[in-house]
Amino acid sequence: MLRLGLTGGIASGKSAVATMLRELGFSVLDADSLAHKLIEPGQPAYEEVLREFGIAIADGQGRVDRAKLGALVFADRARLDRLNAIVHPRVAQAVSRRFEEWQREGTRDAAVVEAALLVEAGMHRQLDGLVVTWCRPEQQVERLAARGLSEDEARRRIAAQMPVEEKLRYATEKIDCSGTLEQTRKQVEALAARLHRSKAAR
Repeated sequence: MLRLGLTGGIASGKSAVATMLRELGFSVLDADSLAHKLIEPGQPAYEEVLREFGIAIADGQGRVDRAKLGALVFADRARLDRLNAIVHPRVAQAVSRRFEEWQREGTRDAAVVEAALLVEAGMHRQLDGLVVTWCRPEQQVERLAARGLSEDEARRRIAAQMPVEEKLRYATEKIDCSGTLEQTRKQVEALAARLHRSKAAR
């Protein structure tokens, strides 16, 4: 079983590509959602996040308010690095466990972990390949604006991530998401065909 990563800048089309891979029958783990679960009450990173960032980031039910936490860490690189240091090792452990489960369950093709910060977290070094999605920076800003972020906030979030040119240097596969969804789908279908051929050759 090939262990692949899927990453890309924020609002670059990564989630759309993940959905297409699922539709084509691949097992895909959303590591970003997993990270969100890890900071819920009773979960491994919850207490440490509250200790580090203060009770002010909690809502009325004691849950971490991700909007408040995001506003805090995306305005301060050192705090973002601290949050990542708390969450990333735990995510990496959970991803490794899931890959092992898929292997035991008999997954024969590629299994994919989708995460915005795969390279930044160093997880790509434990994988057999890395798919990187990309689009033009102005498209990222437009897409984030459509999600309700201000232009300043959108640009801060983009700037907080590794530049796409650098991320693409780690790619074994690249998906251009600057065109239509249909154009993206054709690239994903071509990737799926290459993965099937790779499996047949092994």
